[in-house]
Amino acid sequence: MHDVDDGVRKVCRNKGCDDPTLPRISRRILMAGSAATAALSIFQPRSILRAQEQAEKTHRRLKITDIETHEITVPYEDWIAYELNHFYGPTRRTIYVVRTNSDLVGLGESGSREPDAVLSKYIGSSPFDWVGDETSLGLGIAMYDLMGQAAGVPVYKLFGQKHRSWVPAAAWTVSTHPKRMANAVQKFSARGYTWMKYHLSPFENVVDQMEAMQAVAPKGFRIHHDLTMGGTGDHTFELLEEISKFRIAGCFEDPLPEKDIEGYAELRQRCRLPILYHHAPLGAGFETQRRAADGYILGHARIGDAIRHAGLFAQLELPFSLQNVGGTITRAMTVHMQAAFKTAHLHFNSDSETWKADVVKERLEPVNGLIRVPEHPGLGLTLDRAELDRLKSLKLTEQPRWIIKTRYANGTMMYHIADPHDSLFMVRPDKRRLVTLNYDAPLTTEYWDPDGTPAFRHMFQRLETEGMVLE
Repeated sequence: MHDVDDGVRKVCRNKGCDDPTLPRISRRILMAGSAATAALSIFQPRSILRAQEQAEKTHRRLKITDIETHEITVPYEDWIAYELNHFYGPTRRTIYVVRTNSDLVGLGESGSREPDAVLSKYIGSSPFDWVGDETSLGLGIAMYDLMGQAAGVPVYKLFGQKHRSWVPAAAWTVSTHPKRMANAVQKFSARGYTWMKYHLSPFENVVDQMEAMQAVAPKGFRIHHDLTMGGTGDHTFELLEEISKFRIAGCFEDPLPEKDIEGYAELRQRCRLPILYHHAPLGAGFETQRRAADGYILGHARIGDAIRHAGLFAQLELPFSLQNVGGTITRAMTVHMQAAFKTAHLHFNSDSETWKADVVKERLEPVNGLIRVPEHPGLGLTLDRAELDRLKSLKLTEQPRWIIKTRYANGTMMYHIADPHDSLFMVRPDKRRLVTLNYDAPLTTEYWDPDGTPAFRHMFQRLETEGMVLE
């Protein structure tokens, strides 16, 4: 069974910053953390220099000559397309194919295209000029792919020693009807996942969801709950305690507003399941001093930033993971980095499992929740040019705005307009300043798509005027 690692579980059993069994965070330890970061920064260039020397024995001085940018549209897996389209509409991202003055080609990707001014910084430079890249995560991935290929080593060796050969990965979905949540558990567990993450939504009852998922979950399967920093009327400790009663409950991410560091420290003492801090307002610095969380998540951190945090977390023995959303290119880079970072042993999310196509020939699928670290030079991926061209020309139907139709147990009906270009509303409806909801309210929700009926047109017009209808 793959679970939150033993280090996290040990901390959870010994809650409380005043517990004598836990190490105190002193100035000396914090200074050691800074020293660890500096040491990692010193060690990494030595590793890179050896790689560069090896590369120059085979290649002349490597230079970037051209960067192809390809805007692609990627279809969701059929079984999950309904709910993902309603939340986000079709997914688009940018693929970078970086050419050099040799036969080496590097691959990178990002959610959107970097401006021309950023791309031009890389042209004419060496990939080795971008060690610890802090300019672009997507292009930085391509630079490390090239450095690894040039040196004949897998990317993880450019970061230092390998701490693990298998990296834990989690699946991901959106909050939807309990039956669809149960279906997601069945589909992902059958593909080898043992963790599934989703953002709770107050348009769905979390207890109903947990009951449905637990009824079909295999033993050892766990749910990662992301509470998106609050925004509801729930008493957070009571809510987490209720969710924790389910055997499939695994951990809680961002359960409080991001600036409530003291609240995180207190909640961590009281909750028996791990508390993960993603949106750390002070960059996971003071938060670690206060022992505000059992683990940390770095979301879309540029490579240099991830390296610095990895040094701090390693010195303090704090588990963490990288969350970089994308296809197999992004997933491969995440696996390489978490293989080399000492305490990066929490499961990561890249959402690659939600798309049924990609631009590379390889797929990194989990076995019992773990993905094998590639050992081929660079990222270990091969561009599928035909599939790249197909996805560039693919036109997917846009999801029109629709109506969230919610029925409470007492018969009350609530209606809102949902817009795929405003997906945050689905998990934080408080952003429209209309109403504060709860995660465990007795309600059920339907997706009411435009159907050409007078009833839909009338309700949609009311909602455009009133913002929300409650009757």
